[in-house]
Amino acid sequence: MPAQPKAVVLLSGGMDSCVTAAIARSTHEVALLHAGYGQRTQQRERQSFEAMADFWQVPAAQRLVVQLDHLAQIGGSALTDQRIAVPEDGHGIAAVAAASGQGRQDAGDAIPVTYVPFRNTHLLAVAVSWAEVLGATAVFIGAVAEDSSGYPDCRPEYYRAFQEVVRVGTKPESRIEIHTPVIAMKKSEIVRRGIELGAPLHLTWSCYQFEDEACGMCDSCRLRLQAFQQAGCHDPLPYRARVEP
Repeated sequence: MPAQPKAVVLLSGGMDSCVTAAIARSTHEVALLHAGYGQRTQQRERQSFEAMADFWQVPAAQRLVVQLDHLAQIGGSALTDQRIAVPEDGHGIAAVAAASGQGRQDAGDAIPVTYVPFRNTHLLAVAVSWAEVLGATAVFIGAVAEDSSGYPDCRPEYYRAFQEVVRVGTKPESRIEIHTPVIAMKKSEIVRRGIELGAPLHLTWSCYQFEDEACGMCDSCRLRLQAFQQAGCHDPLPYRARVEP
């Protein structure tokens, strides 16, 4: 049997990246990449990353953890700046829902303060660099467009544009493809797909605020709770509060 092609998977520790990694594993030999960037729940996300890598028995040589502390120094996001409060009123989700169907986000207030400016470009740059070194032909990232919080670097057109950057900015023989297998899925579909694949959703972490128990109030917690509810499944994470999604 021929060897599987190699892929670098960006694994944040969250649900979307977990399911993306499970999808990648069905067709590729995976190397897992985790980035810390001074986010509030950095240690907890790292813990989830290591737990998932252990669950899938990914060897140490195929794990890479990097620190992109300059994103915290740049600031501009509630995830990296303690002076900016993480919203708990659900307005970030509501704003995105109101703008849905318009294609490109054209209202500045539809992009929540939890957006980390141009973050995914930094993450993808590291992933593509590592892929070139490993001889990997694919980079997987768990971006979600429809049910995400409206971040501009989660849109399909962003990834189409970045694919062209990869094509012209790497060695011709590299031929690295960017894969976004969950980008068109609803969150509930991601939950169901993860369960089908036996993905360790119980090891993931989605909360923007806390590392011991999920707050249940931030946009990420609300989207996750709603997804499990719509999928007809119980969310195994501990929550300080479980508001109606």
